Amino acid sequence: MILKVFKEKSNQKYINKLLSARQVAVSNNKMNTVGVILSVSEFSDFESFRLFFKSLGIQAAKTKIIAFVEDTKDSNELWDTYFNPKDFGWKGKINNIDLQIFVDTKFDVLISYYKENHLELNLITASSKANFKVGLTNEDERLFDLMIDVKPKEFSVFKDELKKYLTVLNKL
Repeated sequence: MILKVFKEKSNQKYINKLLSARQVAVSNNKMNTVGVILSVSEFSDFESFRLFFKSLGIQAAKTKIIAFVEDTKDSNELWDTYFNPKDFGWKGKINNIDLQIFVDTKFDVLISYYKENHLELNLITASSKANFKVGLTNEDERLFDLMIDVKPKEFSVFKDELKKYLTVLNKL
């Protein structure tokens, strides 16, 4: 139990290091590739995101959705990729190959669709090489370039707001 606390502190220190070194350089390029991070305990409807991206004219091959599950028994084989707390080591080390590929992908937009403060979700968001990061309001505002304050169950409101802001920012 005490090792778990030290591991969490180690990972939080790594997140703080990443966020303090982050250079915000948002480009004016149109949105072509999108990554989504979900917390299954809050929202698990992958198809809603797929339909939303299709309506924006983004090809399915240019999107990647990953889901965080507390317990692997809650996972679903239809999901692209899922991860759990066991996929993380000390000092921000990621032990899941699919998750590491997701983090290293340079998405035009990363959507972190979770409201609860989970160290693992924040670690993936902070580590991501995405150009523009969108999230629901969270405890650590340094994680995102744009925050939309809605509950995860209010997906239609989120869609409308995101589309509005992406249009204003010339991403669509």
